[in-house]
Amino acid sequence: MNAPQDTPLTDEITGSVAEKQPVRRVLVFTTVALALMMMSVDSTIVATALHALQHGLDTSINWAGWTLTAYSFGFVLMLPISGRLSERYGRRQVFIGSAAVFTVASLCCGLADNIYALIALRAVQAAGGAGFTPSATGIVVDHFGDARDRAVSLFGSIFPIGAMIGPIFGGLFVAYWSWRGVFFINVPIGVAVILLALRYIPHDRPKSSDKRAKMDVTGMVLLGTGLLASMYATSYLGSAATSVWSPAFVGPLVVAITALCLFFRHNQRTAHPFIVPRLIYGPGFGTVNLINILYGGMTIGMLTLTPLYAINRYGMSALESGTLLVAQGAAAILFSVGATFALRRTGYRLPLYIGSGIIVIGMLLLAVKPINGLSPYAWLAAAAFLVGVGRGTINPASRNAGIQLALEHSSSIAALRSMCMQIGSIITIAITTAILTSSNDSGTIQARVYIATAVLLIIALPLIARIPEHHGSW
Repeated sequence: MNAPQDTPLTDEITGSVAEKQPVRRVLVFTTVALALMMMSVDSTIVATALHALQHGLDTSINWAGWTLTAYSFGFVLMLPISGRLSERYGRRQVFIGSAAVFTVASLCCGLADNIYALIALRAVQAAGGAGFTPSATGIVVDHFGDARDRAVSLFGSIFPIGAMIGPIFGGLFVAYWSWRGVFFINVPIGVAVILLALRYIPHDRPKSSDKRAKMDVTGMVLLGTGLLASMYATSYLGSAATSVWSPAFVGPLVVAITALCLFFRHNQRTAHPFIVPRLIYGPGFGTVNLINILYGGMTIGMLTLTPLYAINRYGMSALESGTLLVAQGAAAILFSVGATFALRRTGYRLPLYIGSGIIVIGMLLLAVKPINGLSPYAWLAAAAFLVGVGRGTINPASRNAGIQLALEHSSSIAALRSMCMQIGSIITIAITTAILTSSNDSGTIQARVYIATAVLLIIALPLIARIPEHHGSW
């Protein structure tokens, strides 16, 4: 973000002058960063208010938990749609529209007087939040010139900050106000984002006729059905007292497989596909997506279960276990920023190899018992810190590697990356919790899951050699 800020912006894809007014990059980045922060805080803040929410709306913990599930469903379902909408109608319009939907839905969530309305509103809120990353990525790619690689990379340091401060704010609101505060806090922030976006984010470039082609509704329906059914099956698998032979699991799984197969078949045959096939499994893209599922989503999923592991294996209190992830969050932030400014010299593969190796070491250390007289808390915090170091190291490379291959599809690529990470995390948590449900010694079993995860990540390391390499800006 060190390029001049008061010069006309040249469209590096078409070679034409795209903007007559200077782009105030610091203010643009601040605006999109504020939106991303709001969205990332909301992904963790509600979990701390579940107990208060349950009693406030006089419902069961199971229905209260659906406020989290509904958000995950809505978020994953809308990610590819918001990416496509950003490319069709413009990043600025989708960004502002997403902020408006998220803000209004947050206000309505805070005013909800029954759990069913709150669950539905959480899905709407997620639909708004899903538009932030694709549109923000497209805005940066379109308007930041040779500074866009660093600006996009810095997104990776925003999400850990939000994930860290979310539980803190949630605890404060519940203790000193009401569970409704976890939703009301988004309203002034959302209004500020909308006003800043209207003032400082440049208008979108005129769209060519091919980008105004009709939307692929069939592809959208097939992909949405496949994702929704697969997420429901995965969610059911992760609940207590389940069986893989239960119709409640097998039925949605069959629907998911059928819908996704039909989606890929349709995607290959239609003239204007919902998601360009090569962005999913084409040369370079397929490898990047797998890396994001394994080293991004799977790692996040295993980290999410670390507090549960600390309680089950070492008998830690809820407070102690909850603070374990602060160290990894801080590490992810620091090393993501460091890797951002080193990326032009290191290229993509070196930080991916180093970061992935550190993640594997951290996973293995989580699995073994403390040595040298260290307390379980110190040992787990140190191991989680290493995983955070690895996450921060790979973040800029994994984010840039896909976008650079097709700048005109930057919004869709950003959406696919987020979707891959969400799917990897959801599947990891569901499978792990299903295994733990049938175990009499969940602490020991979860340690073995960490080892199995580390082994899988080691086996996947050769994938990195297939990542398209690049040095310098793009």
